[in-house]
Amino acid sequence: MNYCSQCGQPVVFKIPPDDKLPRFVCESCGTIHYQNPRMVVGSVTEWTGKVLLCRRAIEPRRGYWTLPAGFMENEETLEACAQREAREEALADIEVGSLLTVINVPHASQVHLFYRARLVGGGFGVGHESLDAALYTQAEVPWDDLAFPSVEFTLQRYFADRAEGREDAHVTTVERLWRGSR
Repeated sequence: MNYCSQCGQPVVFKIPPDDKLPRFVCESCGTIHYQNPRMVVGSVTEWTGKVLLCRRAIEPRRGYWTLPAGFMENEETLEACAQREAREEALADIEVGSLLTVINVPHASQVHLFYRARLVGGGFGVGHESLDAALYTQAEVPWDDLAFPSVEFTLQRYFADRAEGREDAHVTTVERLWRGSR
């Protein structure tokens, strides 16, 4: 950030009084510009015992498989975000169920949240951010080609809960964005 969004004057990066972290501060109008983690919201969408996965058409991890998910918009609920992302990435209408996972991704300043969901009517397709979309059984999931550790964690918890007849919420922290990364 170079300029204040309130008054247009240059900002400096410093620790404001009574704070512990450096922030962008406008010394002209006094505005402190906080930067907070971004929310990524998605779903494990099931239809006839299979889950919906999308093959990414965008970076990062183009060509790898993921759950329909993306960044939450302002003035949007978590559930509405999960529904919007399913429509955008897989042309799918979903009914959002219970919260499945909350994954802290501190090195990327993100929090990933995934819900259980049901595909309404069974229809889906390939959205503009996807190369492909398909339904997979647990045994068919392309585990070695999943885009992110948060997706792998979420699918593992989903299938374990389903096998045990549970709907628990699971929380974890991942230390890397994808396999082979730090």
